[in-house]
Amino acid sequence: MRSSNAKKRQLNPDVIYKSKLVSRFVNVVMLHGKKSIAEKIVYGALEKINSDRKEAFRIFEQAVKNVMPKNEVRSRRVSGATYQVPYPVRFERGEGLALKWIVEIARKKQGKEMVEFLKDEILNASTNTGDAIRKRDDVHKMADANKAFSHYKS
Repeated sequence: MRSSNAKKRQLNPDVIYKSKLVSRFVNVVMLHGKKSIAEKIVYGALEKINSDRKEAFRIFEQAVKNVMPKNEVRSRRVSGATYQVPYPVRFERGEGLALKWIVEIARKKQGKEMVEFLKDEILNASTNTGDAIRKRDDVHKMADANKAFSHYKS
């Protein structure tokens, strides 16, 4: 049995867009604690999307909203057998998964700078195309395929 739940830490909004979502995105992009480099990458990508900050943030917000999954599967062990049981995704987890998937797909690509790949993936996601949307669709298909096991929810 687990002890008490961990307390949620408050995240400060970023300095340019005054948004906790962008601040969270910077933290997902960050590697090895190098936050200034992650900020340059994220702000550079948003700047290349649109020079107008409000419009760039709106496109980014739309991309994250499009990539957020509604359902996911979790493994559940019942009398020796393991089932993939579909569960609805909480908003914060969905947002985190969307950010993670966008960054993950941008990192897999090679050839150009990370700023370019991130910009391309955000623009694709905002128009419901691209690899991050395909990843979301795969998660939804998996959840739909395993609806028969939904009675195993705890």
